Amino acid sequence: MPGHFEPIPGGGAAVALDDVEISIIRSLAVQLLELIGPGPAADAPADPLAELFAEGPSEPPADPVLRRLFPDAYSDPEKAPDSPADAEEQREHSAEFRRYTENDLRAGKRDNALAVIRTLDALSPVGEGGAVLKLSPEESRRWLGALNDLRLAIGARLEIVDEDDTDLLYRLPDEDPRKPMVMAYLWLGGLQETLVTTLMP
Repeated sequence: MPGHFEPIPGGGAAVALDDVEISIIRSLAVQLLELIGPGPAADAPADPLAELFAEGPSEPPADPVLRRLFPDAYSDPEKAPDSPADAEEQREHSAEFRRYTENDLRAGKRDNALAVIRTLDALSPVGEGGAVLKLSPEESRRWLGALNDLRLAIGARLEIVDEDDTDLLYRLPDEDPRKPMVMAYLWLGGLQETLVTTLMP
């Protein structure tokens, strides 16, 4: 179990984490929350109808990490539009899609990151500096979403675009200032992969 998720009875997952690993994941989840931004004010009156028709932004975020987390729906970075008219049509469709979906996407990513923080905060230490994290099936799905978002965020900061970029990361010298971020990216990838395996039927 150390370093990777394993299935547990009832459809959940478990992983043994030491204090440093717990601290790293929690810190990254807090940073992700700060980047995504706050949700509706806690003291704002709840109006389900207003929330249903609330419009979000229509332009892509300026921050490259947020652009990776909330990409345009109608553009293909690997294929340029055939004409300026096609480019404008893609932009309009993407803006409309973003306007009606980004608020919900942000809320979902925020909820996933909060679930990670809450489950880590609820851990009871065992042995010498560490704990076994046990997740329900629902918590496992939230963790999977959060791990994916954390890897996307770190990947954007490292300017990872494709698999070739990932291969280069393995060859970075230890003195490279990106090395700690690379190690976190690769480690989270291992956690994500083993968590996916536990969720497979």
